Amino acid sequence: MRATATPPPPPADGELPRGGRVIFPKYQLVGYVGLPGSPALGPLDKDLDAKAAKLEKLAAAYAGGRTPQPVMELIAVVARGSRGKDGLYRGRLDDSAIEQYLTVARKHKMLLLLDIQPGRAKILPEVKRLERWLKEPDVGLAFDPEWAVGPGQVPGRVFGHTTGAELDSIAAYLSGLVTANDLPEKVFVFHQLSARIVSNEKALKPHPGVVTIKSVDGIGAREVKLKTWAKLTTSLPPAVHAGFKLFYTEDTRHGPLMTPPQVLALKPRPELVIYE
Repeated sequence: MRATATPPPPPADGELPRGGRVIFPKYQLVGYVGLPGSPALGPLDKDLDAKAAKLEKLAAAYAGGRTPQPVMELIAVVARGSRGKDGLYRGRLDDSAIEQYLTVARKHKMLLLLDIQPGRAKILPEVKRLERWLKEPDVGLAFDPEWAVGPGQVPGRVFGHTTGAELDSIAAYLSGLVTANDLPEKVFVFHQLSARIVSNEKALKPHPGVVTIKSVDGIGAREVKLKTWAKLTTSLPPAVHAGFKLFYTEDTRHGPLMTPPQVLALKPRPELVIYE
């Protein structure tokens, strides 16, 4: 696919897709994740307009006194089990694919998050490579450190890892973009499956213009997911909001998928809910 020269027009006056410049407490974020042509990685694999319509209805079920703000989380850098040409065990989407998703997101007044599974690549250079898109007022970032492995390691064979300091460096970079480009608040999500994936989380500090969210990605029966939730949210840093992930396939192998009222009853309230 060939990259196009410019993205489609952004929301008016540099605001968020549904107005204003501040995410919380006005909005409740609800998202689908996906990668083109890969249904195993979430609903956003194809038929984007149809999926956007379904996401709109789902987001309404999570309103809970807030304004629903649907989110499309596109895996823009995907970890792979093979080396690739540069030996970094990751593939990158073309700009043309990102633009396709951004066009649909803007049509439906949704936020777009660009998700990075870096493999052996360093995370900050992968983030900065997406700067063209991150300068947009309605494009945020997600980082999945489960897939961030060290030299000699292969994604999928071992759990990856990050640190609070590394997360803080990403948030600081995004804050600089917000300030330099007079952008509304920018969403930064980091996914976490277990406690060992993030060390020294307290090093992650608040940064102006950046809304940092930990998505708790525990898989399994409801009781297991609730235990993971409690373990990973009891000592959230002041700079971090809570998010929750549901898996259409993996979770339902162990029982029914949690309902919106059940998810909203969690403490703290999940301010972002993602479906894969």
